[in-house]
Order: sequence, then C-alpha cells, then structure tokens
Amino acid sequence: MIRINLLGSQKGKGKRSSGPSAGVMEVGDVGSPKMKVLIILVIVGLGNFGYWYQINKQKQTIASNMAVAEQKNRELSDVKARYLERQREADNYKRRVDVIDQLRKAQSGPVDLLATVAGTVNNTEAVWLNSMKDQGANVAIEGMALSTDAVASLITNLQKTGYFKNIEIKETYQDDTFKEMQAFSFTLTCERAKS
Repeated sequence: MIRINLLGSQKGKGKRSSGPSAGVMEVGDVGSPKMKVLIILVIVGLGNFGYWYQINKQKQTIASNMAVAEQKNRELSDVKARYLERQREADNYKRRVDVIDQLRKAQSGPVDLLATVAGTVNNTEAVWLNSMKDQGANVAIEGMALSTDAVASLITNLQKTGYFKNIEIKETYQDDTFKEMQAFSFTLTCERAKS
C-alpha cells in the first residue's frame, strides 16, 4: 500500500506539527497484476480506436475520390464517343474525296497519255503512228518510220518524257508496199511509270 502525505514531512518522531493535519490518501498497490493488465487494455483500446479512426477517414477519402473519378470517367467516355463519331465522319469524307480525286485523275489520264505521245511523235522526225492501244499498265504503239534511226529516236524521246519506264520493240521490218521510198513498220510496247 502506498501512502501519500499531502502536508509535508513530519519533524521528529513524536512531535506534532503546528499546522493542520491532513488526511492520507491510499491508492492501492500499483504493482498488482490486475492493474497492469487494465492499463495495458486501456492503452491497446485507445491505440485500436485511433487506428480505426484513421482507416475510417481514409475510407471516406477514397470513396469521395472514387465518386469524382467515376464522374470524370463518364464525362470522358462521352467525349470519346463524340470524338470517335467525328473520326468516322472525317474518314468517310476522306474516302469520298479520294474517290473524286481518282475519278478526276482517271478522267485526265487518257488525255495526258495522248498529249504525251502526240508531242513526242511530233518532235521526232520521219515517224508517224498508225494506232495506239491503251491496255491498262501498258500501251501498244504501231507506226511507220523512214529509217531505223527514227524508230530509235522515238524510243529515246518516249523515255525522256518520264511517262513510260520500260519501252520494248516487239517487231520492226521494212515494208515492201512502198516502192518509191524506204519505210519501216514497227510495234512498241510501253510500260507506264507509276505516278
């Protein structure tokens, strides 16, 4: 048992002090096992309550952040849907423009071919054409020339245009139907250059 003297210490064994006498308070034995267990339980309970309070606060913060994130996700999904719709519209528009460009190019393709070949033949002496057939990637040209050198000049001039990448002579021979002059018939196959 512990005794606490609230008045101070006494002077001497048998002497009384002149001041008022105070009561003595007895607390009990602090070192008892029950008291120690009780103190430990109280401390653990307070720690547990503090930890629970902290986790509960984190839970509320996470829940509010989650609600904000879900709202933002809904807004962004709407934006994404609008973006994808606009992208589809842009792709459709681009396809239409490409088709129109291809049609324009195909429309002017034969004109360009004819102008190129006509200009080349006009700039080459002693050569004239009998026929020209557009066969897609190739063009077949049949004509007459006054010499084999004129045929070679025509081939060189066709290559210089850049419109054809490969020009082959299928055949060339001297035409005997012209008695008063020398004439050569020729057939060329011209492969178009990719543009």
